[in-house]
Amino acid sequence: MKIAVTYENGNVYGHFGHTAAFKLYEVENGAVKSAEVVPTMGSGHGALAGFLVAHGVDCLICGGIGPGAQMALAQAGIRLYAGCTGNADERVDELLNGTLVFAGFATCDHHHGEEHHCGSHGCGDHDHHCGGHCHD
Repeated sequence: MKIAVTYENGNVYGHFGHTAAFKLYEVENGAVKSAEVVPTMGSGHGALAGFLVAHGVDCLICGGIGPGAQMALAQAGIRLYAGCTGNADERVDELLNGTLVFAGFATCDHHHGEEHHCGSHGCGDHDHHCGGHCHD
């Protein structure tokens, strides 16, 4: 299994469509076998789903993600764990242990000049990062 995490400075990056890199984790027998940071080379929302497919990703851990990107990932068969924050390695360990806290359908609709919301909670900051772990 291969897990991708939107990645910046060791943490889950808060906005899928603007991530400059993914950390890709190769998992075997329920444990991380290897991990590498792979730059996206400036891909946008639509291209990132193809990027993940090309890298053989089975599931994605991310912060906010819009409905179009969610649909592209679903069509590609990539499981989505959205609304996550904090240390990327810790979130992967939690996913593997069945303790990952995530927002099942955390949508981030970024309309400039309007209040930002992820899923069922308001994030409230202009960088579109959700403070703490997001819950349904």
